[in-house]
Amino acid sequence: MCSVEQLDPDLEDASQVAGLLGPQTDQDIDARHPQQAEKFREIRQGFPSVIREDFFTLKLSHPSAELYIPDGRPPAQAYARTTHLGIGAHPDDLEFMTWWAILRCFQSLERGFTGVTVTDGRGSSRVDEYAGYSDDEMRSVRLKEQKRAAMIGDYAALVCLDYSSAEVRSRESRLVEDLIEILEATRPREVYTHNLADKHETHVAVTLAVIQALRSCRHRPDKVYGCEVWRCLDWMLDTDKVVFDVSAHENLTMSLMGVYDSQIAGGKRYDLATQGRKRANATYHMSHAADRASCLELAMDMTALLEDPSLDPAAFVLAHVDRFRQDVELRIGRLSQK
Repeated sequence: MCSVEQLDPDLEDASQVAGLLGPQTDQDIDARHPQQAEKFREIRQGFPSVIREDFFTLKLSHPSAELYIPDGRPPAQAYARTTHLGIGAHPDDLEFMTWWAILRCFQSLERGFTGVTVTDGRGSSRVDEYAGYSDDEMRSVRLKEQKRAAMIGDYAALVCLDYSSAEVRSRESRLVEDLIEILEATRPREVYTHNLADKHETHVAVTLAVIQALRSCRHRPDKVYGCEVWRCLDWMLDTDKVVFDVSAHENLTMSLMGVYDSQIAGGKRYDLATQGRKRANATYHMSHAADRASCLELAMDMTALLEDPSLDPAAFVLAHVDRFRQDVELRIGRLSQK
């Protein structure tokens, strides 16, 4: 049976917050925050002591790529805050698939979520008040929506790479190089992107680029997770699933999705569908026990693809499919013999 990751119960403990704000020696930080001691010291100092500001000038492929820092702090500080990095194909993917990472970092003094949106949103469907919008106008609308979500979600930073979907699926894309730039600047502890069994080709292309970039980086995160958008992960064996409890802050998660009016009013109720999926995950997670959460997010742990650079991504995900097939086959065979 897989375990369920839950948000720290003491995140809103006033005494903890007071302690973090008060004076701390390096020994205090090492003892209380061992995993992020170096980065947390940098944040408290207000600027990394050994890295120049010009190191944080990202050299991205598209001149139209944008960096947005909601609280206005310098890039060096925003990147130093980053512990969780989400990489989504389209504007809105982060807010549909990475609730756990966003909630984990929300208003935290020692964790920060940075989001990367790869494509420009020009090709989205449009009806009603958006029916007459040009591709450039839709790009502008979706960029504003993505920035609004970053503000609501208290992101450390947002990087919008402004690729077209066709570019992302092209082998000539420089997406891998851009992602290496971002990964080396932010040095995240955990990375969240699309899962390899997703049925959207642009999503899978982004995931393959993320894997290639991570394999080329000097910095290696502790974990890499593939999340749900255009295919759920309920089919995975319970022992293979990573399960995150995202029941808290329902008002926040609904607000994060609700900013995407161009998509929701455009004929796709992604907000209701996404919440419905996570509620269904919670109810159908355990068949013989009362619900312990109202919303669960499922993920595929893809860290093995970093630990073994020779592991083929297709072979990796098909091994999950094979275990699912074997589970079905064994159960039917066992019950057929009765």
